[in-house]
Amino acid sequence: MSSTQDDIKFAYWVPNVSGGLVISNIEQRTGWDIDYNRKLAQIAEKAGFDYALSQIRFTAGYGADNQHESVSFSHALLAATETLKVIAAILPGPWNPALAAKQIATINHLSNGRVAVNVVSGWFSGEFKAIGEPWLDHDERYRRSEEFIRALRGIWTEDSFTFAGDFYRFRNYSLKPKPIDPQPEIFQGGSSRAARDMAARVSDWYFTNGNTPEEIAKQVNDIKAKAKTNNHAVRIGVNAFAIARETEEEARAVLDEIIAKANPDAVHGFAHEVKNAGKASPEGEGNWAKSSFEDLVQYNDGFRSNLIGTPHQIAERILKLKDAGASLILLGFLHFQEEVEYFGKHVIPLVRELEAERRNALVAAE
Repeated sequence: MSSTQDDIKFAYWVPNVSGGLVISNIEQRTGWDIDYNRKLAQIAEKAGFDYALSQIRFTAGYGADNQHESVSFSHALLAATETLKVIAAILPGPWNPALAAKQIATINHLSNGRVAVNVVSGWFSGEFKAIGEPWLDHDERYRRSEEFIRALRGIWTEDSFTFAGDFYRFRNYSLKPKPIDPQPEIFQGGSSRAARDMAARVSDWYFTNGNTPEEIAKQVNDIKAKAKTNNHAVRIGVNAFAIARETEEEARAVLDEIIAKANPDAVHGFAHEVKNAGKASPEGEGNWAKSSFEDLVQYNDGFRSNLIGTPHQIAERILKLKDAGASLILLGFLHFQEEVEYFGKHVIPLVRELEAERRNALVAAE
């Protein structure tokens, strides 16, 4: 069943980092090499996925011993596909906006406009120290990211771009060729006040960690109200880890095994870093602020979105996330190739059916 503009979008985490998407010693039939990922991108495209999000890491840790760089890896996936959009994660600090703008503009032309960016403000201080980059205070990292985004947009849309910020400066800079329209979409993440306010000013998309529909709705309402006062529009993507099986019991058994085989040292180490990052915000909040040990076995609280069960249960829960204001579901899986294919065959069609039923009911009620 074909989708419409208002239908919820689907994305998957690109496993360009070793260790999979859970901090567990459970078997994960997922590869981080390019051959595995090219095939995965083709499977996802055929399965009905709209986006893939490549990860950016510079140092090993928490089971991720190897990492491919995100922008070049994204380009390789774009070259292997025809319709899939690939979101390249970029970290201000290591990247200057002039370099990022030029890289993405070129890939935009090479991929017929299918590349996007995810501006990551940073949460792991050890990574910045390891590569000799200054570690800024929490809100300063988001101020830098906002300038980074403003610079990207200016470079992509203006001739003789001039900008005088606290972190970046440009004088009469003209990038040619500019990206083809529509301009590359800009994503960002976070849950702190600074992250939400930044999204409400400059980002096209805001990624939030997995959560219940009720908690997602609170974030959506907050961000969209702020965005409206800024004459800005932003859409929300929600992280989730999907375990779709023929029975709920089978799916829950997989979740129980993932948690039972979690690597406790790695999970506690990850928890220490991310909770410190959240506490550094003025309000003491942020991604992972209320995450339990079990939640943190999946990097971005994906279990909390509860897409664990039969295809029909998962489809109904996706609609509840949509009702809460989500426009995109960003998915992780245990065995990516097999499970992305299964999700596309058994879950996405059910979601489209439910969406079509709602549209028809609205038309009938008019």
